[in-house]
Amino acid sequence: MKNIIGLALIAIVFLLIFQSCRQGPPIRMAKKVDLDRFMGDWYVIANIPTFIEKGAHNAIESYSRKSETVIDTRFTFNQDSFTGPKKEYNPTGFVQDIPSNAEWKMQFLWPFKSEYIIVYVDSEYQHTIVGRTKRDYVWIMARQPVIDQQKLDELIQIAVDEGYQRTDINLVPQSNHNIP
Repeated sequence: MKNIIGLALIAIVFLLIFQSCRQGPPIRMAKKVDLDRFMGDWYVIANIPTFIEKGAHNAIESYSRKSETVIDTRFTFNQDSFTGPKKEYNPTGFVQDIPSNAEWKMQFLWPFKSEYIIVYVDSEYQHTIVGRTKRDYVWIMARQPVIDQQKLDELIQIAVDEGYQRTDINLVPQSNHNIP
């Protein structure tokens, strides 16, 4: 019996160490996200892309509330050029941290959910950064398809300060024809 308990404790310790190594240090979360103000269209200005969004042009992430903690999402872009084939994905967001509303899980395919952390949103809800503890993906987004260079540099620096490598962050081509 002692051997089983000892092995179980070793396994638990190993899993905790593995989990902490895999995740990396905590990532900053926005203190409080007003979900109603966060809803709507966000143009992806820069990112470390997932495999589905490599080569994306005119990338737009659109959010709408389905319920208090469930967010319908529409992610659209043109593949590889401004005139490339239009792609659309419709994951569902699930708000996890109710006090802040900054921690979500995104589900593209049931039952799998991915971490989605609102790292930063400005007070006017014009710019946001979404990241992950693993620092494998990041999205720098704005309400307009083009932002000035100074603001872009500031947003990229926030991502770098959170542990992302500046050289991994790519600009996402946006054309002005997407302005609503």
